[in-house]
Amino acid sequence: MAKRIRWLEHARQNLIERDIKEGDVLRTVSEPEQNIPSSHNRRILMRFYHDDILQQRMLLRVVIEETVGEIIIITLYKTSRSERYFKGTK
Repeated sequence: MAKRIRWLEHARQNLIERDIKEGDVLRTVSEPEQNIPSSHNRRILMRFYHDDILQQRMLLRVVIEETVGEIIIITLYKTSRSERYFKGTK
């Protein structure tokens, strides 16, 4: 059974302010290309995607907390500076 996904309001606001599609976030959560531990029992999930607005390849970073029953999306952002974050940049 798949875990429920819960969005913090801050993460929902990031979708609007940063012109990120919800589907790109959900794909990053379900199929990350990298999954690294972070502080406070959080994980950073990363995946490359093509940004239709900027017309370029971007790296999407999604910070989550995971419990037994749910995945909580804390924050998210996109960057073109993948070499800074993604180990073994593609």
